[in-house]
Amino acid sequence: MTAEVTGHKDLPRTDDLPALPYRMALPLRTLARPYFRRKYRLTVHYEDRFPLTGPLLMAPNHLSLLDGPLLGAIAPRMLHQLGKIEVFGGVQGAILRRTGQIPVDRSTYDVLAVRRSIKVLRDGRVLSIYPEGTRGPGDFSRIRTGVAYLAMVTGAPILPVALMGTRLPGGDVEGFPPAGSRIDVVYGEPFAVERVPFPRRHSDVQAVAGQIGDVLRAHVKAAVDETGHPLPGWRDQKDPDD
Repeated sequence: MTAEVTGHKDLPRTDDLPALPYRMALPLRTLARPYFRRKYRLTVHYEDRFPLTGPLLMAPNHLSLLDGPLLGAIAPRMLHQLGKIEVFGGVQGAILRRTGQIPVDRSTYDVLAVRRSIKVLRDGRVLSIYPEGTRGPGDFSRIRTGVAYLAMVTGAPILPVALMGTRLPGGDVEGFPPAGSRIDVVYGEPFAVERVPFPRRHSDVQAVAGQIGDVLRAHVKAAVDETGHPLPGWRDQKDPDD
């Protein structure tokens, strides 16, 4: 498939970036999936809503450290996930990079991380980004503009994901729930926003982010109502992501 077809020559250009690796992630997913299912009382709802082909922006709420590894293991497709650059050091960082995860320097506007994210979507793969930007109550009360910008650039559909139980009420945002805890993962209906050519005004991106936030908040509320599994509420300590 040529760059002209996939849009890699559109602004911002991504035709000069190498494809992110992912093959190492496949055997790790195979091992991690049964591990999580044994360790927790895990229920995945509406997995049939997960598109099996084409670009996809996963938009999960964010409660704890477990969210990324869990979704990376159980999602029907391999995920490229954005993570703070501080966790990409040493052996852990080498593994994250080899499995196609994307470090983000939050101290600045990380142009390379944005371009890598766009490339993932233009290559027809799955990118997971936390619209809330940090661990919190998980109700999508705060939505940052990253997911809106990526959707407007690429036209990739957005898949809402509601996580419940990856942090217990009063639980530590730096920890994991106890073995045997109930965890629900609820996929929503994919939806899309209009693809907007360059240039994209910040006010327009903010407006689209607000619309996306409305959909995500409605999804997580419906998931809580349907499963009877409440969110944990506000974190018990200052979030190290802030």
